[in-house]
Amino acid sequence: MRVLLTGGYGCIGSWIVRNLLQRGDQAWIYDLKEDPRRLRLLLSDEELRRVAFVPGDVTDLKGLKTALTNHSITHVVHLAGLQVPVCRADPILGARVNVLGTLAVFEAVRALQSQVQRLVYASSAAVFGPPEDYPHTPIPDDVKLAPTTHYGFFKCCNEGNARIYFQDHGLSSIGLRPWTVYGVGRDFGMTSEPTKAMKALALGRAYHISYGGWQDLQYVDDVAKLFVRCLEAPYSGARSYNLRGDVVDLAAFHRALCEVDPAAGRLVTFGQRQIAIAYDLDDTALQKDLGPLPRTPLVEGIRQTYRLFEQLHAEGRLDTTDLDA
Repeated sequence: MRVLLTGGYGCIGSWIVRNLLQRGDQAWIYDLKEDPRRLRLLLSDEELRRVAFVPGDVTDLKGLKTALTNHSITHVVHLAGLQVPVCRADPILGARVNVLGTLAVFEAVRALQSQVQRLVYASSAAVFGPPEDYPHTPIPDDVKLAPTTHYGFFKCCNEGNARIYFQDHGLSSIGLRPWTVYGVGRDFGMTSEPTKAMKALALGRAYHISYGGWQDLQYVDDVAKLFVRCLEAPYSGARSYNLRGDVVDLAAFHRALCEVDPAAGRLVTFGQRQIAIAYDLDDTALQKDLGPLPRTPLVEGIRQTYRLFEQLHAEGRLDTTDLDA
């Protein structure tokens, strides 16, 4: 596959690139500026040289078409977007990037449908409302969506537009709804704090997770492998799918962290506030249409993350800017 990733320098994008290279695929990252700092955490220098950078704005339709054409792109992963805090602070900018940028990606792919075989894009569990708005059973993909943030509504808009592109133009796409993705490179966003706690623990530093309650913890390598699977699996339609990892409360996460390093018992604490997003999501449709899919057990995912943080620290390559902020 010849894969173009918008927003590919983020955490999920970096792990997708890692998986693509391991398979022998080729990757181009389309972004405003070159920023391989997360990729450097995961790739060797030789692997990093195999990742091409294409400068461009995700809202620039002409630039996107040119990138797809010039590099004979066969598959697209659309990850570019602004997170909850930025969308809250500047909703107009958030809409420009998250909604208009997504429309530009769909338009570019539509113009080159004979060349581009698959479009996979990141939606979010933020399309759901708070847990109390839903029954106390796993929630399927197609229930009422009632987000509590601009970011969540932007994602709803993207899912709706994806369905219209299939309805009007036969353009198939797959939307994926991650919840709390954790792993090396997850250093920004509302649910990045469990990863920051793991990093702090590897450094022997104290860390307080500001919220509590329940969440769905998803290991980033599993999520990356899912994106790759969606790129190559036979598929027709425009569905958005729930992801499911380990649905646990913060107390259970803390116990798992202590199992990996008992020092977490005194170094890591957490709050009580429940994030206002339904967490018990049913991934039956995803498993049926695209599975079976990988799922790393929580303790093992934490252990792999912790050990990689330790290794990077020993090599003098661990950035602690997110902890120091």
